[in-house]
Amino acid sequence: METCARERRSDRGCDLTPRRLKRIGWLAAPIMGGMLSQNLLDLVDTAMVGAVGPVALAAVGIGAFANFMCAAVVLGLAAGVQTLVARRRGEHKLEEAAVPLTTGIAAAIAVGIPVSLILISLTDTLFPYLNDDSGVIAQGQAYLDIRLVGLVAIGMNHCFRGYLNGVELAKLYLRVIIVMHLLNIVLNYVFIFGKLGLPAMGSYGAGLGTTISLFAGSALYFYVVTPRAMPQGFLKRLPDVETVRSMLALAIPNSMQTLFFAGGFLALFWIIGKISVDAVAVSNVIVNLLKVAILPGVAFGLAAMTLVSEAIGRRELADAQAWGWNVVSVSVVVLTVIALPALIFPDLILRGFLHDPALVELGRLPLQITAASVLVDAIGMVLMNALIGAGSARPAMSVSIISQWVIGLPLCYLVGVTAGFGLLGVWVAQAVYRVIQTIVLTTMWRNGGWQANKL
Repeated sequence: METCARERRSDRGCDLTPRRLKRIGWLAAPIMGGMLSQNLLDLVDTAMVGAVGPVALAAVGIGAFANFMCAAVVLGLAAGVQTLVARRRGEHKLEEAAVPLTTGIAAAIAVGIPVSLILISLTDTLFPYLNDDSGVIAQGQAYLDIRLVGLVAIGMNHCFRGYLNGVELAKLYLRVIIVMHLLNIVLNYVFIFGKLGLPAMGSYGAGLGTTISLFAGSALYFYVVTPRAMPQGFLKRLPDVETVRSMLALAIPNSMQTLFFAGGFLALFWIIGKISVDAVAVSNVIVNLLKVAILPGVAFGLAAMTLVSEAIGRRELADAQAWGWNVVSVSVVVLTVIALPALIFPDLILRGFLHDPALVELGRLPLQITAASVLVDAIGMVLMNALIGAGSARPAMSVSIISQWVIGLPLCYLVGVTAGFGLLGVWVAQAVYRVIQTIVLTTMWRNGGWQANKL
């Protein structure tokens, strides 16, 4: 593994050599592919449910978002597993490398099952707060109930993903997730439209197909990962108290950050709703484009998490810091290429989703601002994950939550609604808070306070 030469260690770290670039790409590309397949799956599901009718489409959209918020309680386990697995590898404790995976799986089961049961018992009370249409409530609640059954599978699958990323077998993760998504498409088609002699289940069928595919994915992960992970302690060694403590120290802040981040987007759409229905429609398009554009940033962030944690395990702190900067450099270049079309040809892109010229005009500048802020986001996303890999999950969570809820959302309301600058003001405010967040994360990474962390 390439590390900084001793005579070149400084605040600037290592240059981005072809070998280091290859390793970053080797880690990030499969993760990117898996996330891209998820987005394509979402589009296919949307098209299928859209054929049933607008009520079913609205129900699934709201239900899926609510399920994502609920799943935050187990999503943070992935960061804990990935960081600890990479750290054990860096420490050359290969016989213990998969013990964090055992810890994560046990936590996913212990937390996922009771939380699912509690939330399912509450959906009839809580779902009407998300929408007041009786048809959307009925279909959305049924969809959400069956999706919540799969909460434990989501937790286990993310733990397996964290392990595979931590041992740099992201290609295996990509293969499993593609199989899982193909099964999801087939099952959704059968259940939604009532094929193979089954009754048409509409939106509930979409949820059922997804939940079954999640558990099938868990079974496939167990099948392909267990032979590789058992020699490293998976299902053979019980985690010690220190491993459990480290897992919780990483997973809980990460889950909280995910929960508040998802809730922040719900609050953002509530604010935009105060402006106009057209503003909500345009923002929905911009957010969906943003989700696709930011995928490489997420993938590079997960790659940075592994590379940083592994370097710290080797006690190569200068190398760990250098990996953070190296991954930032690559992500900025990639995200610049992706963002350029939206910066140069915003109308062309918006016309693919919006057929009213007035809506295209309304969305032009907000889309360009969002595209420009993607570059800043890439830096922040990579360094946030690098800090998590370095054991600073709680400070990273604090920066994310405070910048979004204390600065970003109030600023959006003040500029967009109170001051009357409308949709443009909201997206300018979004960009401002993202810049502030990235500056803080960059300062934290540069100052190196994370070097004193122990996992």
